[in-house]
Amino acid sequence: MSSATWRKSNYSNPDGGDCVEVADGLPRIVPVRDSKNPHGPALVFPAGTWSAFIAGIKAGDFPAA
Repeated sequence: MSSATWRKSNYSNPDGGDCVEVADGLPRIVPVRDSKNPHGPALVFPAGTWSAFIAGIKAGDFPAA
C-alpha cells in the first residue's frame, strides 16, 4: 500500500484530529487508516462491505454518539 493515494473525508475535523483517511482506486479493497498515524497499520475492507457501510451512514442506520 506504499503507492496508495490517501484522502480525508470532507467531514473530517479541519484541525487534523479524529480523522480517518481512505485510499481509493485499489481493486476490490478499501484501506482505512488513522490520519494521525500515517505510517501505522491500516484496516482493509472488501469494497462491497465498505460501500454498504457508507450507504448505511448516509441512510442514518447508525446513531450519532
